[in-house]
This record gives sequence, C-alpha cells and structure tokens, in this order.
Amino acid sequence: MNRALAVAAIGEIVTGLALVAIPALVGELLLGEALVGVAAAAARVAGIALIGLGIACWRSKPLEGMLSYSILVTFYLAYLGLAHGMTGILLWPAVVLHAVLSLLLARIWWGDAIK
Repeated sequence: MNRALAVAAIGEIVTGLALVAIPALVGELLLGEALVGVAAAAARVAGIALIGLGIACWRSKPLEGMLSYSILVTFYLAYLGLAHGMTGILLWPAVVLHAVLSLLLARIWWGDAIK
C-alpha cells in the first residue's frame, strides 16, 4: 500500500475516534468552540464516517469501510433515540435504512469471506 495513503487513513481513523470519544475537546481545539448538544451528536456521526473512510482506504476494501460505518451509525442513532430522546422525524427511518444496508453489506461481505 502507498505509504502516504496509509498515513492518511490512520490519521482519519484517529481523528474519527477523537470525534467519537471527545467531540467537545476536538471542537475546541479545531474551531475554538466546544461542540455540545446536537453539535456533539453530529460530530460523532462525522467521526464514525471518518473511521469508515479510514478503514476503506487503509485496507483498500471499500465494502469493509461502508459496512463499519453503517453498523456503527445504526447503533449510535438508535442510542440517541432511545437513551437521549433525540428523535427528529427522520431518526427512526434512518436507523431502519442503515440497519437494512448493514444487513445487505454484511451478506455481501460474508459471501466474499467464504470464497
């Protein structure tokens, strides 16, 4: 794998993990403002997307990146709705959509893994 791509992928994974774990601090360091409330939730979704992007680029397997993103965002959005009462009109349709996509992608991944 290209060394620059590997470094970039690892950088995106680390940034994604930081956004998921401590979005307020990342916002403060990058933007000069802490990310709180709904901004922290959106930052965590962005962090999950960066993790999926990093996985796709680092392993050169876009299916694994999309599968990782879809599974993680399904659980995180459901968690927001169930544990925090953050329920906009599209939250549950988004959870269902990502759950279905996760199942479809997992089926493809599993089929590729068996070959």
